[in-house]
Parts: sequence; structure tokens; C-alpha cells
Amino acid sequence: MTKKDKLLERFLAQPKDFTYNELKTMLSGLGYQEYHLGKTSGSRVSFHNETIGHEFKIHKPHPGNILKPYLMKYINEKLKERK
Repeated sequence: MTKKDKLLERFLAQPKDFTYNELKTMLSGLGYQEYHLGKTSGSRVSFHNETIGHEFKIHKPHPGNILKPYLMKYINEKLKERK
């Protein structure tokens, strides 16, 4: 099992300490790129997979780096939509 597989498995278990950096690494392994939505976007970012034409937008966690449970659930639902 690769590191990316382990990270995806960890995400699917919905841990309470999953970080934004882990999310970026996991999504990069799934073919997504992070885009900032302009100079005034603040913490809003978009993740886009050009290969399958799938995109979703989220707010980066702040002031910490830990993702909130509702955001984890939202991302999980968006990833299920891509199939």
C-alpha cells in the first residue's frame, strides 16, 4: 500500500486531526490541483481535476490547519460525485 493510498484510507476514516496539508497531498494524488480564487479570495480555494472535469471549492481552515468535520464530510461527498 502506497503513502497516497494510506492517506486516502485515513481521510475516509474521518479522523478529527486531518490537516489541510494532508488534504492537498491526497487530492494531488487523485489528480487535483489547488487554485486560489483571486487576490481578494481570502481563504477560498478551488480544487480542479482537468482529466475528469471535476471541481469543488472550499475555505481553508484558519487560524489552525485542522479540517472541521463538516468540511471533511463535504469533501467526501464531492469526491463521490466524480465517479
